Amino acid sequence: MTASDVRIGDSWKQPLSAEFDSPYMAALRSFLLREKEQGKRIFPRGAEYFRALDLTPLDGVKVVILGQDPYHGEGQAHGLCFSVRPGVRIPPSLVNIYKEIESDLGIPPARHGFLEHWARQGVLLLNSVLTVEMGRAASHQGQGWERFTDAVIRTVNESDQPVVFMLWGAYAQRKAAFVDQNRHLVLRAPHPSPLSAHAGFLGCRHFSKANAFLESKGRQAIDWRLPERPE
Repeated sequence: MTASDVRIGDSWKQPLSAEFDSPYMAALRSFLLREKEQGKRIFPRGAEYFRALDLTPLDGVKVVILGQDPYHGEGQAHGLCFSVRPGVRIPPSLVNIYKEIESDLGIPPARHGFLEHWARQGVLLLNSVLTVEMGRAASHQGQGWERFTDAVIRTVNESDQPVVFMLWGAYAQRKAAFVDQNRHLVLRAPHPSPLSAHAGFLGCRHFSKANAFLESKGRQAIDWRLPERPE
């Protein structure tokens, strides 16, 4: 699996070329091929494994939101954490994200869960693990994706532009623990899952804080209002 083999924004190819050429990525590719040969259904589809990097170029990253692994239900995952395809029921964690945006910014909740509008503005919606077997949550953990996405986070951390990292839940906070807080804004809160959202995610005001930081650094704020119809 090389950078030339996959759909990935050009700005990412050179910084991540060593990862794509590494033995662990070759092993990961072999694992995925074996899974498919055994008739297992893998989400998202192959063209969307790197959708987050394809939509959000490195030099355009303003905000990083970290998820864990893709949704494993039929028709949900399409390569962006917390996002689902148009027409798919909005997942509970995203419902709580919308609630917080409404409380923080006065933006009514969207009627869909398709977040590409955010990604195109510079919100890197990155899962730690980029694939999953249908119906089996966390089934592709420990196969190499975590190492790759660590490299993505390091690459953003080393970029010249100041970035906001929204780290929701202990998993995301551990994964990005090395981010330079002298150059970037690191916002931490519990995960927006219904199990933990009321323990501090709701009321965290991360969205207004992110925009205030970006504007203070001369960067354009994110328009968190999603279009009525998915783009």
